[in-house]
Amino acid sequence: MTEYVPDPLRWRALAVTLTAGFMTLLDVSIVNTALPAMQRGLNTGSGTIQWVVSGYALTFGLVLVTGGRLGDALGRRRVFLFALAAFVATSALAGAAQDPSTLVIARLAQGCAAGFLTPQNTGLIQDLFRGAERARAFGMFGAVVGISTAVGPVLGGVILAVFGDPGGWRWVFYVNVPVGALAFGLAMRLLPKTERRRVRLRSEIDVAGILLLAVAVLGVLLPLVESQQDGLRRLWWLFPIAAVCFTAFVLWERRVVARGRQPLLDIRLFTSTPGYAPGAAVGALYFCGFAGVWLVFALFFQQGLGYTPLQSGLSVTPFAIGSAVSAAVAGRLVPRFGRRLSVTGLSLVAFALLVVAAVVEFVPPSVAGWAVALPLLLGGIGGGMVISPNTTLTLECVPTNMAGVAGGALQTGQRIGTAIGTAVLASVFESAVVASGRNYPRALTIALCCSAALTCVALLLAVLELRARRVRAARSEEHEAAERAAAVHRL
Repeated sequence: MTEYVPDPLRWRALAVTLTAGFMTLLDVSIVNTALPAMQRGLNTGSGTIQWVVSGYALTFGLVLVTGGRLGDALGRRRVFLFALAAFVATSALAGAAQDPSTLVIARLAQGCAAGFLTPQNTGLIQDLFRGAERARAFGMFGAVVGISTAVGPVLGGVILAVFGDPGGWRWVFYVNVPVGALAFGLAMRLLPKTERRRVRLRSEIDVAGILLLAVAVLGVLLPLVESQQDGLRRLWWLFPIAAVCFTAFVLWERRVVARGRQPLLDIRLFTSTPGYAPGAAVGALYFCGFAGVWLVFALFFQQGLGYTPLQSGLSVTPFAIGSAVSAAVAGRLVPRFGRRLSVTGLSLVAFALLVVAAVVEFVPPSVAGWAVALPLLLGGIGGGMVISPNTTLTLECVPTNMAGVAGGALQTGQRIGTAIGTAVLASVFESAVVASGRNYPRALTIALCCSAALTCVALLLAVLELRARRVRAARSEEHEAAERAAAVHRL
């Protein structure tokens, strides 16, 4: 094993990669506020325009693990630069789209580029940092994940207010072009170069594993992203196919490892790496419970209360502020408080959602945005305490040679959670609007209660993981005490 020598440019390199990662994750939520404007601008139906959100999440989730494995095999710098260039190009294509089909295709390609880029962040952190610095770097990455998700609706509203109708929504995508171009130039200078080596894709890349996992993820996500167009009834048969393919994928990956070859996703990450499996589950369930509320809030404020996109975005600004501050602080407190941060954060998020659900039922629509400000601020503080610490704790024991694929698998769970949560909460909200005679406050209350319930499931898993960590720590102390006693006895 080569000795670790700190790269003097590591913190600047991290800033560049986090900027690129911020753009890719921001594009998950920034379009929610702009969907009505896109629908008007392109003169299309809600079913088609929904694919602007769903298609991005679908392809993003499909290629994350593959992107991580390619970064591990071909070099993270090389894959990062290629994916960033593709993301900038597809962002420009989405902004220039003149019809719904072109926009959806551009978003599918953009999601693919984002899926290849995102795992390189966690892989580069594993490569460039060690010890306390690595925990701090992962804390910063987790903060970026949380902040980008929270500020998306706000930034989308600001962009639409600045550029106006009919083409203001295009700048939701165009804004990525100058930022991405600057990040590309800086990445060329700052990211560490790796020695070129000849790679045989057949031996390095697990093609069969890629295909099996892609079909499994597609089988889960496609019916969900199509749920508002009766996708669950039409495409239910994809779920058993996904289950069969995932089982085959696990068996195949074990066989690949047994043969001494490089798997796409080493199953030992989940069985032998302490904290990885429960941490990934907590992250997926949190995103399942919370990511969809941004679309629900946008529908509530714009369709239900007649807010402008900017007013709608500003109404959820307290959450973004709370999340930004809390994530930055929580990332530095992980070594001291560990999983307790996630437990506290999930508790605050669930409580805040229930408070908002109760408040909107009793306040006049004219003051609804102000009435939910304080509980959303509290929820943002809780949200910042979830993502950043959970990312750090989940990846802290992952071996360096699995860093890219581990980060990809973690993000895949979050993207699947996002797709499930968005589909479920949007369907619940729309159904409640119809059932209640277009009572939008009642519909929001029902949707937020569902979100709080899913968040509570994540909270239960986090509590169980906290207990497991305490048991492992106690056993480790007992083992060390026994070794010290044995050493004294030998003396």
